[in-house]
This record gives sequence, structure tokens and C-alpha cells, in this order.
Amino acid sequence: MQTLALILAQEEGSGDALIRPIPGLMIWTFVTFLIVFLVLRKVAFGRIQGLIDQRRDRIREALDEADKAREEARQLRELTQQEREEAKLERERQLEEVRRQAAEQLRRSREEADQDLQRRLEENQKAIEAENRKLREEIRRDVVELTLLASEKVTRKSLDADDQKRLIDETIAEIDAEQLAREN
Repeated sequence: MQTLALILAQEEGSGDALIRPIPGLMIWTFVTFLIVFLVLRKVAFGRIQGLIDQRRDRIREALDEADKAREEARQLRELTQQEREEAKLERERQLEEVRRQAAEQLRRSREEADQDLQRRLEENQKAIEAENRKLREEIRRDVVELTLLASEKVTRKSLDADDQKRLIDETIAEIDAEQLAREN
């Protein structure tokens, strides 16, 4: 107990006992540190360094893959943008083609309608001319008949066939001359 009391007294009496260097303790601490360091170097440091290297490689691979994925995403974005632009241009080309076809169809329809109208106008003109000729012939016959009736009444006799023919020819010539003068 005396030794314990001595140690306690020394500790109480001197506060720098823990700070004071003890050469034997230092040598044994250093030797123990070297042994532990060598054992750790042989056993643990290699494994720990291997794990650190593996982790560094995995991180590097993950970063490389992330860079590749980022590059692929950028390329896909560019490709998508390019495809959008191409689709837009194609849509514009199709719209322009549809407009052109619609304009062409409209032009053809107008031409066909104009041709149909012209054809109908010509047919109507021919029909009118035919009707006019028919009416002129009827008018000539009526005038001839009236002329014959008027001549019979004036002369109070009936005309023979030669007189009627001569009278009809003279009347038609007069009517044709009057009609030509009116048309001109």
C-alpha cells in the first residue's frame, strides 16, 4: 500500500508526471507501434488499399457511364430536334403540295366550268338561231299567204300557180332585203 500511496502522492504532488518523458516507456511504445504498423501493413493496409482502389474504379466507371449517358442524351436530344425540324419541313412540303393541288383543281374546275358554259352558250345560240330561222320561215309563209289573200281580194280573182309562184318569190326577196338591211 505504500507504493500506491507513493504513486498517489507523486500524482498529487506533481502535475507534470504525465508530461515528463520516460525513455523506457517511449522505446516500448515505439517498438509496439512498429510491430502493429508492420502487422497492419501486411494484413490490413493491402486489403484496405484494394477496397479503396476498387471503390475508386467503380466511381470512375460510374462517372464514365454518366458521361456516356449524358452524351447519348445530348445526341438523342439533337436527333429528336433534327427529326422535329425534318417533320416540320415535310409537313410544310405536304401543305404546299396540297395547296398547289387544290389551286390546280380549282383552275381545272374553272376551265371545265368555262368550257361547259361556252359549250352551252354555243348550243343555246345555235338553238336560238334555228328557232329564228324557223320563225322567219313561218313569217315568210304567213306573209305570202296574207299577200295572196290581199291580192285575191284586190283583184277579186284567184291567181293561177305561176302567178302565185312569182308573187311568193317577189315577196320573199323583199322580206330578205328588209331583214338584211335591219341586221346590218
